[in-house]
Amino acid sequence: MLFTTEWLSKHFTDFSGNVESIAIEEVFTDSRVKATDALFVPIVGENFDAHDYMKQAFENGAAAVLWNREKRLPEFLPTDFPVFFVDNTVEALQQLAAYYRSEIDPTVIGITGSNGKTTTKDLVAGMVKMVYQTHYTDGNYNNHIGLPLTILSMPRDTEVLVLEMGMSDFGEIDLLSRIARPDHVIITNIGESHIEYLGSREGIAEAKLEITNGMKEDGLIIIDGDEDLLKPVHNQKGCITCGFHAGNDMVIKNVEIMPHQTNFQLGDGISYTIPLLGKHHALNATFAIALGERMGIDIEKRRQALLSLELTGMRFEMIKGINDVSIINDAYNASPTSMKAAIEVVKQMDGFTEKVLILGDILELGEYSQVMHQSIATVIDDPITVVFTYGNESKHISTAVKENNKSIHCMHFTEKEELLHALKAYLKRRALLLFKASRGLQFESFINEITHP
Repeated sequence: MLFTTEWLSKHFTDFSGNVESIAIEEVFTDSRVKATDALFVPIVGENFDAHDYMKQAFENGAAAVLWNREKRLPEFLPTDFPVFFVDNTVEALQQLAAYYRSEIDPTVIGITGSNGKTTTKDLVAGMVKMVYQTHYTDGNYNNHIGLPLTILSMPRDTEVLVLEMGMSDFGEIDLLSRIARPDHVIITNIGESHIEYLGSREGIAEAKLEITNGMKEDGLIIIDGDEDLLKPVHNQKGCITCGFHAGNDMVIKNVEIMPHQTNFQLGDGISYTIPLLGKHHALNATFAIALGERMGIDIEKRRQALLSLELTGMRFEMIKGINDVSIINDAYNASPTSMKAAIEVVKQMDGFTEKVLILGDILELGEYSQVMHQSIATVIDDPITVVFTYGNESKHISTAVKENNKSIHCMHFTEKEELLHALKAYLKRRALLLFKASRGLQFESFINEITHP
């Protein structure tokens, strides 16, 4: 049980029906989902109004509803069915999440950043659940609706709640932070994601720092200490800087990228291994180590947590395809920073005679799109052998590579079948293929074609 309708009635005082001690087991917003003893929250979007699907929600297990008071109640509802009237169902969902967060009062970890926040969320969750009852963001439920739903799916015995916080504009992280009221926060980095809306990397940094607005006074702020735009935070109480440069609180050294793992050492001499590839993942792991250390998790448990990592899908997954070709599935999303980092990892991987980059558009770059795509070419050199780009803006990558390095075979595609045909020549055992693009390009469809003959 999450709470009862009686508890709800204390927070939403305009209601009808019988609200005495009906147990609510879950909260849902999709009327198509089968639920049990659930509170239905009908969301109104640009092209839909879930109030219209109350009958379906009722048949699928709704035991109570938050209802926009301006909407007419359907006649089929029993007179004793609990209805809580609100001005705006999205705002009510957010208020409910804040109330429930206060009711359970776990230690809340808030995570944001331009890149790496989902991987860092997975690393942190794996770390803290070694010792504590832990609940964390599923997939990328990290926006103004997803975060409240994550909070409202938290079991009552939760001790630590790990929340990923995403955004595309100013004010969005501020809202999430004030709902979640994090005890500690992690800012993974400042990249170029959403620069179309935020105007500059300085604007992105300002928006990411909104995560501290709802933070408790004695909380930790764990950040990328190598990022100049976060330097104003360094002197704040509770700030822990992590990075590769000397002077950070936690300095990463001796990074070694192996075929299926990355080894690294911290300034205290302790070594760690993660089943991820790349220096950037050593940094993400260090954020989790910093938090784990401050939360009393011993060295061996920290090491074990990193080794047994469970990752959200399509984030630098190493898989096998047709003819035993090696494929890196990094198709979940992309920014200029993360695309360059992925390419650097591919360059460092040994044992392959051909290294093929299949790169797609990076979205939401606005007027910066051409120059940002062109910047990807600065890291594409030997031992990369082939670059295939797909989409609209990604042609700037292949064009720039052609100008910079004549030895690399480059082609741009706008048709899926043509790209798949070109890939056939590289489906062999000693080839390594990296797939990387923004989520909107659905690059997993290419990967499915070459892993399921």
